[in-house]
Amino acid sequence: ASVSEPAQKCCTENIQPFLTSILEELMGPISSGFMEVRSLFDKEVNEIIQDFQKTNDMTRLKENVDQLMTLPFNSVKMEPCYLKVNLLQEFLQDLKSRFKVYHIDFVIQRTQNFMQELMENAVYTFEQLFSPSHQADSAKVATTIEKVKLRVLK
Repeated sequence: ASVSEPAQKCCTENIQPFLTSILEELMGPISSGFMEVRSLFDKEVNEIIQDFQKTNDMTRLKENVDQLMTLPFNSVKMEPCYLKVNLLQEFLQDLKSRFKVYHIDFVIQRTQNFMQELMENAVYTFEQLFSPSHQADSAKVATTIEKVKLRVLK
């Protein structure tokens, strides 16, 4: 009871007025990282479509879709996504001194984990909605892939 009132006053005066601006600053790099995940998925699926349109090879299409499933674990391809979130390091340094925010690396790592999880979900959903083995008409495969991609991105 003796701590409650001073703690509420401290939060109301020293923290609450800054919350909106803090969230806006944090969301910039986070949003940028998640947009990069979306862009990478889009680019990879577009490459599958282009390759299939050139070759019309169902076996190669299956291999490309299987390779897409490994995308969340491909550190080289995911690196640009992760780098966007590393900008949080700079933003959080200011918060660390002003509000005693510790474990900045943990915040960045958790965000990157969520990005990888999002990519895992995207490629899994893509695989579930599009199965090359069920495609009878190869003329419609590229259109089907595009529709599935758009559905996943939605």
